Amino acid sequence: MTTPSIRDLLYEPPGPGSRRRIRIFTGIALLLLLMLLFLILRQFALTGQFAPRYWSFFTRITTWRFLGVGLLTTLESALTGSAIAFLLGFLLMRGKLRRNPLLNSISAVLTQFTRGVPTLLFIYFFFLVVPQSGIKLSAFWKITLPCAVSACGVVAEALRSGVNAVPKGQTEAALSLGLTETRLFYKVVFPQAIRFVIPSLLAELVIVLKDTTFAYIVTCADLMQNAKVLISNYDAMLSVYLVVTVIYILINFLLNKLSDRLAARMHQPPADKNQTKAPHPSDKY
Repeated sequence: MTTPSIRDLLYEPPGPGSRRRIRIFTGIALLLLLMLLFLILRQFALTGQFAPRYWSFFTRITTWRFLGVGLLTTLESALTGSAIAFLLGFLLMRGKLRRNPLLNSISAVLTQFTRGVPTLLFIYFFFLVVPQSGIKLSAFWKITLPCAVSACGVVAEALRSGVNAVPKGQTEAALSLGLTETRLFYKVVFPQAIRFVIPSLLAELVIVLKDTTFAYIVTCADLMQNAKVLISNYDAMLSVYLVVTVIYILINFLLNKLSDRLAARMHQPPADKNQTKAPHPSDKY
């Protein structure tokens, strides 16, 4: 027996009439999308966008190797930025949970600031302002650091929500055993909290990956920058952008599937070889 999801608790299953209307509206929507796709492809054909010269260079291994190098840079930037965002978010979360009013206020202000400022402004800050102070950054860090700073506030709130989701009884039981607050947090609370927020952290990784598309501003040789080079060399904007779009969609699709699978595993009760019973809220700990 699986634990019901939030969607199951909030919405009741549709009846026969609702299912029939859903099928009708879904069919109409699919038909409209197919008509729109046909019109778009027809317009592309009329303007000669399907000519071989716009697509033939994708049959060369050098083209895919060039895109692959940019893709590796994109993934490296996204993963590095996500790791830095997790570290900064963890520090902000710890600051907001402290009893020190000053530290709590500073962490709260920084969290709201990083959440409210667009990523593009952070990129321009690291690209235009930071070098004027004498700090020289490579193009890689000019895109990675602002993406990390932009995401750390969201990560901090996600981690804090995970900590608050741990039952208070866990804390009281650990304190009764003589654990200090620091050992309590790292030994009892945080290991349980991280289970709740792993899907959210993976979702934030998707956002950081999308934010790295601004790397062309700092001329970082990522996937989008290499795509612009191909466009300038072959004058094939449509074909290059379509291929790059498919690559991003596949990556984000895989990350979303991984997030869904982890979320399902986190909420799956432990299996009992002898009998099946309804899960108890404390079973997940």
